[in-house]
Amino acid sequence: MVEAAPFALQVYAWTMFLISGLSGLLAIGAALHCAVQKNEVFGAIGTISKGTWLAVLLIPAVLAMFPTGLAFIFGLIALCAALVYLLDIRKGIKEIGQNPY
Repeated sequence: MVEAAPFALQVYAWTMFLISGLSGLLAIGAALHCAVQKNEVFGAIGTISKGTWLAVLLIPAVLAMFPTGLAFIFGLIALCAALVYLLDIRKGIKEIGQNPY
């Protein structure tokens, strides 16, 4: 039973690292989609500017990739930002007909 605790901590650490890394990658993918859009589209759908979206998506995504104690928190922030962008903003962009993807 003494050996179970270190193994459990290793599984926990790898799980948190995997979640934060995948969240960061999703946010980077959302940032790439944001980067290829025109500036006017964000004003047309009534949201913050393109540069602000890039900062909101990229800063936590990059910080989630560093192996620190706060990587999981930044991973969750990156995941939330990416989901808001992909499920709300990207949908609005598709509705105005800017980009069919």
